[in-house]
Amino acid sequence: MKKKQRKIRKVVLAYSGGLDTSVMIRWLIENYGCEVIAFAADLGQGEDLKPLREKAIRTGASKIVIKDVKQEFVKEYVLPAIKANVLYEGKYPLATALARPLIAKWLMAIARQEKADAVAHGSTGKGNDQVRFEVTAFALDPDIQVLAPVREWEMKTREEEIEYAKRYNIPVSATKKKPYSIDANLYGRSIECGVLEDPWVTPPEDAFQSTTSPLKAPSKPCTIKLGFERGVPVRLNGQKASPLEIIQELTTLGDQHGVGRIDLVENRLVGIKSREVYEASAATILITAHRELESLTLDRETSHFKETIVPKYAELIYYGLWFSPLRKALAAFVEATQENVTGEVRLQLYKGTCIPVGRRSPFSLYDKSLATYETGDMFDQSAAKGFIEIFGLPLKVQARVNKKQRKEK
Repeated sequence: MKKKQRKIRKVVLAYSGGLDTSVMIRWLIENYGCEVIAFAADLGQGEDLKPLREKAIRTGASKIVIKDVKQEFVKEYVLPAIKANVLYEGKYPLATALARPLIAKWLMAIARQEKADAVAHGSTGKGNDQVRFEVTAFALDPDIQVLAPVREWEMKTREEEIEYAKRYNIPVSATKKKPYSIDANLYGRSIECGVLEDPWVTPPEDAFQSTTSPLKAPSKPCTIKLGFERGVPVRLNGQKASPLEIIQELTTLGDQHGVGRIDLVENRLVGIKSREVYEASAATILITAHRELESLTLDRETSHFKETIVPKYAELIYYGLWFSPLRKALAAFVEATQENVTGEVRLQLYKGTCIPVGRRSPFSLYDKSLATYETGDMFDQSAAKGFIEIFGLPLKVQARVNKKQRKEK
């Protein structure tokens, strides 16, 4: 075990009740001789967290704090991501990455309240979450000690952790036959480990937790209508609802139709490539709809420039830099672009696909009289000749110079 900076008497652990953190309570007590307080965040992960109270105490925790942060998660983290259309490496909507700074924020708040010496997390030494938790913790308190037992303990595989859990009679859901590591919240689910570590293997159906296989999804498309105000989803099929309610309903609908399955090999922050599988039906639908509405309401220059900052914005979230000055500055820019992103988008969900089929807005920049090729065309096509002459002038001048140089040779 690594040398400790100072005596640790009390630790607040980010506790999910999964394999790593279930084992971790006992391990921290044995190796640090400290009191362990567990903290679990209710992020809408689709499970009853009440049983965690008994499980944490039975495993050795002195107490457990369970906090419902669903509304805060949606308002302060998910909505900014939707407004920015963020997808890491063009695919991953960052459900897990968005939740980590919020969990770390509350972890630190409870540590201050409990006068704890350190906080701890269950992330591995080769994953992204260790960075997200620790960078956020240091941003909020540069002097806090952060423990990462998975980087220290003698167990090298999940199978060894399962054996440790059996030895101490710690109840865990992971098994050697189904060793998936799963993280879920109301915005999406990440699935890794087991056979998924081979990028050539097709993900088995038992890896997916909520989405229907597109092959078994309904044969009839489901048409939905999403309404936005200033980039925020506020209506579903004409009925006003909160963003949280809309996300929950879209998850149900999207899952039924097999929407939101994502399979990619992504570049982790620590420098390795990792095969990841995600289920994110609500995120897929919302980002698709939001982008369609922006295509109608944003002017060309703003739209094109916004697209250039999306990869960086997504990267900052993925890297755990939510509280960085640049992330905040980009968020301010994105917020400014949403002033007129109000209107409705109609989409069809069908066997794993989400297809936009209609969009309208009171701030629409689409002018049919300019776009049409039919009667009523108001576009002055004769103006195009002069425009092309001026637009292409630099290339024309360059071509003349090149032509002259070739002749002189």
